Amino acid sequence: MIKHGTATVRQARPADLVLIAALIRGLAEYENHTQDFSLDVDELNRHLFGPKPFAEVLIAELGEEPIGFALFFHNYSTFLGKPGIYMEDLFVLPSHRGCGAGRALLTRLAEIAIERDCARLEWSVLKWNKEAVGFYHHLGAAADDDRNTYRIAGKPLFELASASKQSKGRNPDVS
Repeated sequence: MIKHGTATVRQARPADLVLIAALIRGLAEYENHTQDFSLDVDELNRHLFGPKPFAEVLIAELGEEPIGFALFFHNYSTFLGKPGIYMEDLFVLPSHRGCGAGRALLTRLAEIAIERDCARLEWSVLKWNKEAVGFYHHLGAAADDDRNTYRIAGKPLFELASASKQSKGRNPDVS
């Protein structure tokens, strides 16, 4: 457990599943993306605490009260030949911002990255979230202006996956 200011950080446990789902819902509300929120708690349990976890979660607490979380997973840098950590989400309840929880979560993630011989810790942030951008810059993080984030999901993802079945025997890269 790490303590920064008055906030502490610990690794999430299966007993935290409902809390994690509620914090993710809080993040969706904060980002005005509740229309995209379709989290299945049973799947989340399997993905975080099942036989092959896809991600990990840290919980920030103020005393005994949970006030935030960070969800992260490993990636890999082919150029550096080392693993990295990608922080998918960091969220502190708006009523508890300023108590050091965000810094404590990122500090623990940096420690985990060093402990696991990772070359970097990275994440993305919504452009409109100027408060978060300022916070990250204050910590020494730099934006990677050379890259854009792309995402394929939902119907286009399924269409792309099924395209290979439809084009057997053809080179899909040649029109």
